Amino acid sequence: MSNNTIEFSAFFEQGALKHGLPATAYNDEQFLQAEHDTLFTDNWVFVGFAHELAQPGDAQPVTVAGKPVLLIKNAQGDIGAFHNACSHRCLKLVDKPMNVGAMLCCPYHAWTYNLDGDLCAAPFFGGKEHHPEGFEMSEHGLNPIRIAVWHDWIFINLSGDAPAFIDYAAPLIRHLAGINFDQAKPVAILNFGEVSCNWKFLIENFIEPYHVQFVHQTTTNQPLEDHYTIVDDVCLGSAVDLDDSDQVEGSLSVSSRYLTLFPNFIIGRYFPDQLGVYLSVPVDSGHTTQKRVIYTTEGQSLSAQEVEDLKKLWWDVHKEDHAICERMQLGRASPVAKDGGLLSPHWEDSVRAFQTMIATAVTQDKQTKQGVK
Repeated sequence: MSNNTIEFSAFFEQGALKHGLPATAYNDEQFLQAEHDTLFTDNWVFVGFAHELAQPGDAQPVTVAGKPVLLIKNAQGDIGAFHNACSHRCLKLVDKPMNVGAMLCCPYHAWTYNLDGDLCAAPFFGGKEHHPEGFEMSEHGLNPIRIAVWHDWIFINLSGDAPAFIDYAAPLIRHLAGINFDQAKPVAILNFGEVSCNWKFLIENFIEPYHVQFVHQTTTNQPLEDHYTIVDDVCLGSAVDLDDSDQVEGSLSVSSRYLTLFPNFIIGRYFPDQLGVYLSVPVDSGHTTQKRVIYTTEGQSLSAQEVEDLKKLWWDVHKEDHAICERMQLGRASPVAKDGGLLSPHWEDSVRAFQTMIATAVTQDKQTKQGVK
């Protein structure tokens, strides 16, 4: 597979009706690697939840753009990001969530780092003298990665070249105006495990309203005509505004915003007092792990039964979505999918905008990208 204009010829065709991305964008490992090398490297990528790193020394390994990354909380309560590799022989330092205490020690040769990534000990590296000539511990700490923590959500930028996070995320922040994030608190977690589809299908399904009244007939009463799409630079999504007569407690029949921040941050706002944030991590071109954290936004407490009811509702909704996304993945094996099918110019313009950003990222060369920036 080559990321050239021939591969995307149907996608970039001029005309009122637009094709979707070609099948190889969803089932080809080289295409996923191209995404790793471009959009997952050059942009702010969502990687985790700050509340999961509650205490100094809490460490969490994550994978971003196919690379091992370490999130760790220091003694001052700040979360840092580093390449998850010892500076000595590049062993993966942390392989599961844990608290490392005051120091992070490599299990291979006991090179030891503090919680800010500084190398504090390299025992016997130079023999009895410990330090060989020319070796400076200050030059061999963990390699840091640019990080931004926005409310409960952790983002990293591997290249270090993205705009300041607040500037980059400004379109999303505008669409979330009015939320008191200081009162937002996580109340439930849904671990969906591995979904048998490409990561992009989970995004595309979230940002288009066309499917809602067909896929979610038992869980929502949101008329299609009340929906609209949102295409605002790197913030893509859809929304629905319902009258009081249309809203049904205990269902998805509430006014909602389904928003994303390119490439992989997904947040749902459900009026009047609920948020849902999704972490989706590509495993390979045809599999993605996903989890969802549910928040209340008015500082309210929920009973155990209310939490279970909320989890069941969202579990059922997402299983409906996942079944569709998995069948979308299976459909990529058909020759019919070579040119990507057709997108609704009204209901799927958000999907088209997302796919255009994908296609642009993987087809333009580095020199062109630098010129665009």
